[in-house]
Amino acid sequence: QLQLEESGGGSVHSGGTLTLSCRTPGFSADTYVIAWFRQVPDKAREAVSCIERNGGPNYYVDRANGRGRFAISRDDTKNTVTLRITDVEPEDAAVYFCAARQVRCNDRAFEYRIWGQGTEVTVSR
Repeated sequence: QLQLEESGGGSVHSGGTLTLSCRTPGFSADTYVIAWFRQVPDKAREAVSCIERNGGPNYYVDRANGRGRFAISRDDTKNTVTLRITDVEPEDAAVYFCAARQVRCNDRAFEYRIWGQGTEVTVSR
């Protein structure tokens, strides 16, 4: 069964920068779009960002206020997708999951079949 591996979680100070990585051990990432979701207790998984196979980014958080705190990138030579969060806010605390699918990006978690186990991010003030 295909699975993803997240890393980079941990504790970060409010206002700091966080970098999360997602690897695709056992298969090549280049034919998949890779998305990041996050989840807090008692809430549904929230789409954060997704990167298309051609590297085109999609951002689903902070869209309303136009803030560009998130940056997603991919390096298919390393089968790795990276999510960078700057100016971290307490509301960013969550378990972050990466997910993969072979068609276009979207923000619907139920349409992704390949997932990682998640990496937890805590934010201190």
